[in-house]
Amino acid sequence: MSTWVTGMGVVAPNGLGADDHWAATLKGRHGISRLSRFDPTGYPAELAGQVLDFDATEHLPKRLLPQTDVSTRFALAAAAWALADAEVDPAELPEYGTGVITSNATGGFEFTHREFRKLWAQGPEFVSVYESFAWFYAVNTGQISIRHGLRGPGSVLVAEQAGGLDAVGHGGAVRNGTPMVVTGGVDSSFDPWGWVSHVSSGRVSRATDPGRAYLPFDVAANGYVPGEGGAILLLEDAESAKARGATGYGEIAGYAATFDPAPGSERPPALRRAIELALADAELRPEQVDVVFADAAGVAELDAIEAAAIRELFGPSGVPVTAPKTMTGRLYSGGGPLDLVAALLAIRDGVIPPTVHTAEPVPEHQLDLVTGDPRHQQLGTALVLARGKWGFNSAVVVRGVTG
Repeated sequence: MSTWVTGMGVVAPNGLGADDHWAATLKGRHGISRLSRFDPTGYPAELAGQVLDFDATEHLPKRLLPQTDVSTRFALAAAAWALADAEVDPAELPEYGTGVITSNATGGFEFTHREFRKLWAQGPEFVSVYESFAWFYAVNTGQISIRHGLRGPGSVLVAEQAGGLDAVGHGGAVRNGTPMVVTGGVDSSFDPWGWVSHVSSGRVSRATDPGRAYLPFDVAANGYVPGEGGAILLLEDAESAKARGATGYGEIAGYAATFDPAPGSERPPALRRAIELALADAELRPEQVDVVFADAAGVAELDAIEAAAIRELFGPSGVPVTAPKTMTGRLYSGGGPLDLVAALLAIRDGVIPPTVHTAEPVPEHQLDLVTGDPRHQQLGTALVLARGKWGFNSAVVVRGVTG
């Protein structure tokens, strides 16, 4: 059973909506700047991929604002846009015919830390009753389900940067008889406590120049820039989509996830195995992949591991590789779904977006890295990769559809 992507909603540091984000991405316009939610002076890092043009009052009912964290507001808006993009009216759907499967890596950080401050400074009677769920990783799945009356299968995946692809992979519930699934991931955690959590990873770039802060596969790689936002996709059984006259952006053709061995193990990293399994799920050979959207950690040793997996499977410079997330930062659970949007639009338009800022690729990686300007070529199949801290690896294969 074929699974189509029929709708997309995007909230990204360089654009709201799939069209605006895609236009910015092809122009190489990034959304990385100095943190503005609080004064980052004195912190070891200060750059982030921030969504600066999102006004929740323009996109959500007022009754939802007291209940929701920034990340949930992003998710609700993106889900509504994805449904509208697919020309789906939830009120006309079968009651249990649409599921919601999302990913979130940090929960409602800003909301819950605000309520903690009230608890400590004013007392428990001042804490919002919505704190009971607004902090929770599953809240986006719940709020999307409630807002649109979607009562099909529901779940949440937590796997740091890999979680968004896992959500889409589990959105393959379409294959098991659920006609439609709202899926993807978003994250936001840019209050002071959240920022300390980012920095504590030891992988965040301390550069102050946005053009030199996040340089994956570059000889000057010095860490990554955290970002916020992500994407929500509508997955649909292809036959159902055709029956209602829908057009698919592309097909989710294959998915796999693996877990790295413990540090110090003699076993190799498991990213290559994830790629192999995803290709097998899609019934494809490596030479049938036209472009790879890389995880692009921006940390030298992690970049080397990913480059080795790509090189060993596809051959030295055997497939174009790109990482448009250099324009947004790493969005945690939102990163993989946003790359899926880029991959699907790249196939549609026959153009590979560039890896901006990376200027001197590591020669030993032997990657055909797309840098500078977009590369125009016909594309039929794309591989999207994501890795999360603590060993998560995920891979999704998408391909174009006709009809």
